[in-house]
Amino acid sequence: MEVKSNVSKSIPLAEITLRKYERPYDMDKRELVKKLCLSVGLLQPGDSRDVIVDVFCVLLDNEEIDGNSVPDKVIECRKENNLDLKGIAGSNVRRQLKRLKDLFLIEKSGNIYRITENEKLLNLFEEKIERFYLKSIVSRVKEYFEHLDNLKKG
Repeated sequence: MEVKSNVSKSIPLAEITLRKYERPYDMDKRELVKKLCLSVGLLQPGDSRDVIVDVFCVLLDNEEIDGNSVPDKVIECRKENNLDLKGIAGSNVRRQLKRLKDLFLIEKSGNIYRITENEKLLNLFEEKIERFYLKSIVSRVKEYFEHLDNLKKG
C-alpha cells in the first residue's frame, strides 16, 4: 500500500535571502566578505562552516583563477586566519563556486573563474541581483497577492 505524503514539494524557481547588519566599518577583508555572505544568504548566522567566505576571498584576490587552484588557495587562506580546515574538500569548494555563480557574482569560462565581467561588486549587485533577480522574484510575489485579491472579490 502506497502512503501519500502531505508534504509540499514546491520547488522555488528562484530565491534570495537578504539580511541587514551593522555598517561595514573597522572590519578586515575577511570579516567584510563574511558579512556580505551573511547579508545575501550565502552563509547562515551561526554557521561554523564558512568556507564560502574563503572561496570568495580567493576570487577577490585573483583576477582569474583556475578551478583546480581554488582549493589550495582556500587552504592557504584558512591557515593564514588560523581557522579549521573543515569543508575544504574539492567537492565542497566546487559547490561553493556554483553558489557564487548562481548569484551572478562570479563566472566560469572553461575551468577559469573570475568576478563576473571583472566588474565592481556593487555594480554586479545593482545590475544582476537588484534589477534582475530580485525584481523578477518581487514581480512573481506580487502576482500571488494580485490573484488572492481577485479571489477575495469573487
